[in-house]
Amino acid sequence: MTEQKKSRKRPISGWVVLNKPYDFTSTQAVGKVRWLFSALKAGHAGTLDPLATGILPIALGEATKAVPQVQDGTKVYRFSVVWGAATTTDDREGEVIATSDMRPERAALEAVLPQFTGLIMQRPPIYSALKIDGERAYDLARAGEAVELAPRPIEIDALELIEHSAEASTLEVTCGKGTYVRSLARDIAEVLGTRGHVGSLHRAAVGPFSDQDAVTIEALEAAEEGAARDALLAPVAAGLAELPEIRLDAGQAGAVGNGNPVLLTGAAAPAQLDECWVSFKGKVLATGSVEFGQFKPKRVFN
Repeated sequence: MTEQKKSRKRPISGWVVLNKPYDFTSTQAVGKVRWLFSALKAGHAGTLDPLATGILPIALGEATKAVPQVQDGTKVYRFSVVWGAATTTDDREGEVIATSDMRPERAALEAVLPQFTGLIMQRPPIYSALKIDGERAYDLARAGEAVELAPRPIEIDALELIEHSAEASTLEVTCGKGTYVRSLARDIAEVLGTRGHVGSLHRAAVGPFSDQDAVTIEALEAAEEGAARDALLAPVAAGLAELPEIRLDAGQAGAVGNGNPVLLTGAAAPAQLDECWVSFKGKVLATGSVEFGQFKPKRVFN
C-alpha cells in the first residue's frame, strides 16, 4: 500500500466496536482506526484509560453524529480491587499513599455492596479529566496542587462479586454515565476499613455495544483493505439501537432531509417521544423528538 494511496481520505461511515488493548490511549485507538479505514472523520463514544481494556465504540463519518446517544448509554465494567493499598490515581499506575493490613472476608464484602447501588454520591478521582476553573484535574494533580472535587450523583444499576481472595476481588458493575470505577474501588475498601485500588479494568459494554460485537486492532489489520475490512464496520444505525425508530415515507423523508419537522401519520404513530430516530429504506435520516405527533429533527444525517 503506497503512502499516496493511504493519504486519500474517504467519506466512509459506520462503527468500529473496538476491544481497546491495554496501554493504548483512546486517542491513539481512534487515530489507528481512522488510518486503517482512510476515514475523513472519526471520534469515540467515551474515553477509556490506557490501563483499561474493552469496548471503545469508534464512530466514522456520519456515525459521529450518534456519539452522544452511545456515550449516554449504560456501561458494564469488570474490574479487580487490590486490597491493602491506596494510590494517588486510585489504580495500579499511581504511587502508594496509604496501606492497611486488613483484608475483607467475602461475606463482609458482599454485605456492603448494596450501599453502592442505586442513586449514590461519588467523589471523582483527583486524576480525572474533570475541569476545575478551566484546568483538567489531572494536570493540577500532576503539578502538585491540592485538588478538591465535590461528590456527584451517579446511578449504579447492579454491582456483583465475581471472584474473591485475600489479595484481590473481581467485581462487575452496571452503571450510568459519569461513574468512576476507580472511585468505586477506593470507596468500597474504605467502607470495609481497609485500602484498595483498581488492579485491572475491562469495559464489557457501552450502550448497544458489547464484547460480543468487538473487534481487535489485529483483526482490522489482518483484513484486506477495502471490502473485507469495511465488512467489519457496524452500520450507523447500530449506535441508535436503544432508541425508538420511526420509519418515514418518501415525502416525509425529503422534508426531514432538509431539516424540517414532519407530522407522523397512522394509528401506531407516537404522540410524544423525548428522543428517537427516523429512517427511510433502512437508512438513518435524523435523530430528534416527537411533540404532539410531529417529529422534530435535531441532527440530520447525510
